Amino acid sequence: MSELELVLDCKNQLGEGPTWNADEGALYWVDILANCFHRLNPVTGEQRRYDVDTMVGTVVARASGGFVLATKRGYEFFDGEKATMIASPEADRAESRFNDGAVDRQGRFWAGTMGDKNAALYRLDTDLSVHKMETGISTSNGIGWSPDNKTMYYTDSSPRQIYAYDFDAATGAIENRRIFVQLPETDGVPDGLTVDADGFIWSAVWDGWRIVRYDPDGKVEREIKMPVQRPTSCMFGGANLDELYFTSSRAGFSEQELQSQPLAGGLFRLKTDVKGILETAFGG
Repeated sequence: MSELELVLDCKNQLGEGPTWNADEGALYWVDILANCFHRLNPVTGEQRRYDVDTMVGTVVARASGGFVLATKRGYEFFDGEKATMIASPEADRAESRFNDGAVDRQGRFWAGTMGDKNAALYRLDTDLSVHKMETGISTSNGIGWSPDNKTMYYTDSSPRQIYAYDFDAATGAIENRRIFVQLPETDGVPDGLTVDADGFIWSAVWDGWRIVRYDPDGKVEREIKMPVQRPTSCMFGGANLDELYFTSSRAGFSEQELQSQPLAGGLFRLKTDVKGILETAFGG
């Protein structure tokens, strides 16, 4: 593998949710606390910032054009300038907001909320119906699927756990939840994740200064040391899907603390010896 490189010193407050658009050859990601998301073409260097009038937990492409957002308000379409509400499943919870999410290979958009063990995981289907898929969640985070589409991985950050579920691709049902990874209190917090073409799971460790690659049995296969304390998520991109992009956060640090990690909030990249899985746009 190559050396880790800084792609963009963007100083995101809470950079999250990188997603690769292969048709555009561009990476998208959000800065939750800045109420926006970003686009970067790594080849040309072209950048764009999209401002939204609320916190954006994740952004995904829509097959018919534009984007779908999971925000503080709920699921929303976004045409590049204005948002249109799809559904607000937690409108009765003022403190709630959507966090991380991902689209499965059937074009359904999964995203979860945050709260003190009363948050949930939702699935937005292509007919725009919303289904509550899991409850009792504290901090919903990274989601991904195995190459054979039979296992879904899902992070609840507060208890420091990544779960594995049996996944029915045809119906979108999940069952048989078990703990795939449990991090000890002194080891950081699992955040965003992605799954590579070999079925290994890459997880960003908030407050852990590293990215961890787990084999399908949950054993650590390798660790990538980061120059920032709070890497937040990772996603494969590039023409051959062999470039791993990492987002990070600088929120919550004093100016003195940031002196020891001046690249906090930056976007990073690592050329890998494995490949990712092509992402799917939302089908609705």
